[in-house]
Amino acid sequence: MTAIFDTGLEQVHANHSVLSPVDFIARTASVYPDYPSVIHGAIRYSWSETYDRCRRLGSALAGRGIGKGDTVAVMLPNIPAMVECHFGVPMIGAVLNTLNVRLDAEAIAFMLEHGEAKAVIADREFGDVVREAVKHLEHQPLVIDVDDPEYGEGSAVSDLDYEAFLQEGDPDFEWQLPADEWDAISLNYTSGTTGNPKGVVYHHRGAFLNAMGNQAVWSMGQHPVYLWTLPMFHCNGWCYPWAVTALAGTHVCLRRVDPERILRLIREHQVTHMCGAPIVLNALLNVPEAAKGGIDHVVSAMTAGAAPPAQVIGAIEEMGIRITHVYGLTEVYGPVTVCAWKSKWDELSLDERAVIKARQGVRYPTLAGMMVGDPNTMDPVPKDGKTIGEIFLRGNTVMKGYLKNPSATEEAFRGGWFHTGDLAVWHEDGYMEIKDRLKDIIISGGENISTIEVEDALYRHPAVLEAAVVARPDEKWGETPCAFITLKPEAGNVTEEDLINFCRERLARFKVPKTVVFTALPKTSTGKIQKFVLRDQARDLDNASG
Repeated sequence: MTAIFDTGLEQVHANHSVLSPVDFIARTASVYPDYPSVIHGAIRYSWSETYDRCRRLGSALAGRGIGKGDTVAVMLPNIPAMVECHFGVPMIGAVLNTLNVRLDAEAIAFMLEHGEAKAVIADREFGDVVREAVKHLEHQPLVIDVDDPEYGEGSAVSDLDYEAFLQEGDPDFEWQLPADEWDAISLNYTSGTTGNPKGVVYHHRGAFLNAMGNQAVWSMGQHPVYLWTLPMFHCNGWCYPWAVTALAGTHVCLRRVDPERILRLIREHQVTHMCGAPIVLNALLNVPEAAKGGIDHVVSAMTAGAAPPAQVIGAIEEMGIRITHVYGLTEVYGPVTVCAWKSKWDELSLDERAVIKARQGVRYPTLAGMMVGDPNTMDPVPKDGKTIGEIFLRGNTVMKGYLKNPSATEEAFRGGWFHTGDLAVWHEDGYMEIKDRLKDIIISGGENISTIEVEDALYRHPAVLEAAVVARPDEKWGETPCAFITLKPEAGNVTEEDLINFCRERLARFKVPKTVVFTALPKTSTGKIQKFVLRDQARDLDNASG
């Protein structure tokens, strides 16, 4: 039956436009042309200058025959060119593929081949890797060298210089929004632990909405000063290249994470916002005391990844940095849930607030659905804070799918939800709390042990800098917890027995680590601890003892 609202009220150009974050820069450059856009060492750009550079980039790529649906790969640290690529590449309908700068030539070659890259824009710090990767490609892409003055060494990746390439382009280039907001805007490869990584495809609509969601949940006002402590290659910097631009903010670039420099830049530029994994927060806690002082304004830090221990959250807030905890994955444009804060919690003690902030919380307003459920029946689990289920997500900020991998896409979307592989409980108030990865949960004597709960107890020990817990095979119990620990430099003589006894005072006996190994923890380029490496090491311990 046709309703009265279905007649004569059609979608036309006057009342409908596709959603794309690329349009943010046009508005910002028009309204705030002289406001600062990018700070990088001695480099200072205004929004009119950055917009001109983005249009030049898009125009120059188009002039070299690159256009709609073509992949432009970039291997760049957090520098101005990386911000510009987030606009210049999609301006022509091309797809931005931000490459993990820590990967080797073999992995990069796979991504370039799989994504069919037509161009590669690379910083000369990664020149050896890029040159080696390109050698193995059947079709040679256009390679553009970025000579960042903050790096200041190394040989050129190619004969084509990025700044010279921009001069090929027109600063008045008349770019167009995509014809369809479902068009791909970017390609991000997962950091898979087995087999080849999967190519996650984002669309313009999802990028627009997640950028808006970031602003909403963080209550970001106009003109934030955003410090790039999070790699822009990771989930397109959680969509913050677009979010900060929409608010006419300032991108403060940072080539690599250096805790003392981070604190110096916060003071120098009055940084208001920054993001990063818990490892970044932990690093700030362990700089010399003399480097910690002098922050006389509110700094908001958004963190995700593994749940930050309550001890870390409490300590970082004592430094004057306010934590917002979010959760997400590559497949959902970065963060899509947030531990939304309630004023009644302000009256709690620091430790009590930190425990609440360790939760992953509730869905963004831009995410259609979140559920903690049984992965077999797809039924939601009780909101009792005890029953463990898998986290499921759905909505416009879920990926289009995996590039050239329909079977993996179908499996990920089984039952009408995206399957995250993360295990959590649901609290009575609807806030979820991650307990483990599906593959990380320890089953000892038939009991489920959350590695995160054990790690949280270990982090409470004053000598522990970093902790990770994995399963170690055990003939009697099936599996037992094995803790890998990095001690603080000033820790002194701390033994395995000391930490086991410490945990016994705080955990049920079956959850206490049976083994403690003191070592440096292996990590991904985004600061995530590589538990698959530690699981192999734990099995090797078992073999050695046998």
